[in-house]
Amino acid sequence: MKKNLLMTVFAIIAILALAGCGQKSQEDVVKALDEKVESLTGYKANAKMTLQTGNESQVYEVEIWHKTPDYYRVNLKNAQKDQSQMILRNDDGVFVLTPALNKSFRFQSEWPQNSSQAYLYESLVKDIVEDPEAKFTADKETYVFETKTNYKNNKMLPTQEIIFDKKDLTPLMVKVMDPDRNPLLVVEFSKTEFNPEFDENAFNVDKNMSGARLEVPVMGSVDAEPMAVMYPQEEVQGVKLVEEKEITTENGKRIVMTFGGEKSFTLIQERAQVSEVGTTTSVSGEPVDLGFTMGALSDQSVSWSYDGVDFMLASEDLSQEELLMVARSVQGQAVK
Repeated sequence: MKKNLLMTVFAIIAILALAGCGQKSQEDVVKALDEKVESLTGYKANAKMTLQTGNESQVYEVEIWHKTPDYYRVNLKNAQKDQSQMILRNDDGVFVLTPALNKSFRFQSEWPQNSSQAYLYESLVKDIVEDPEAKFTADKETYVFETKTNYKNNKMLPTQEIIFDKKDLTPLMVKVMDPDRNPLLVVEFSKTEFNPEFDENAFNVDKNMSGARLEVPVMGSVDAEPMAVMYPQEEVQGVKLVEEKEITTENGKRIVMTFGGEKSFTLIQERAQVSEVGTTTSVSGEPVDLGFTMGALSDQSVSWSYDGVDFMLASEDLSQEELLMVARSVQGQAVK
């Protein structure tokens, strides 16, 4: 009887030991993710990105291509507004393509290494590896990490939750949260392919512009519809609108708003011009994600195009974080 009891106890201990061996620790999973990134020649991924902007949410289809070490192609489509932009990185620099305007902008930039990127696999893994306080949980099908983010110009998004498939370590979902843990940016991955083949023109600016223009209608002329005047929805403390001027130009109208008080800034907006032959303009500064579009950030200004309108926000008083806060809020309904 005792012998049978002892054998039963030893069997239970063995089963528990085996079960314990099957459950990977946080260190094991972090190491596996890091080794996965190191072994990749590249990847292709598709995702849906949802941004909560004020009372509205904006949904984008995102197609991500990465060929190691430094080639990137990120295609962002807003189906509701026929908006499309593409970020390319190749040997010539970083480019932001706007097919509807037949224009591209070239940056000398370290993007995407200089900030967290919620839709880039290696950026997510880097944030996990570099955060000694990262939290980790696991269930039958997924690994879940909560880490700090590295958005140097956006302190309103300090944490993120990253979910991986347990079987192959593919990303499933990313939630980037504000200080109250409300998800303001959600990326849901529908497909990820590791180590794919790329054709020789996969990261070529001209080839990608031509292909994108077949999918997105080119905007019409300046006079096709009146330009809706947009106002910042976020306020800088002690600052208010002090003057608004409309200037007639050869291309239509230009709206110049001056804000003053404890700090001052100027917001300029005018109808964007479609390039007939396709142009690439070199831009000083860094490409920045404004949520609804990509912009160009310099020391004292940020400029962007959205829904057929060119915007420029400039200030000698605002920090870069304040510039981006105001810029991100210049969208949605126009104020009458």
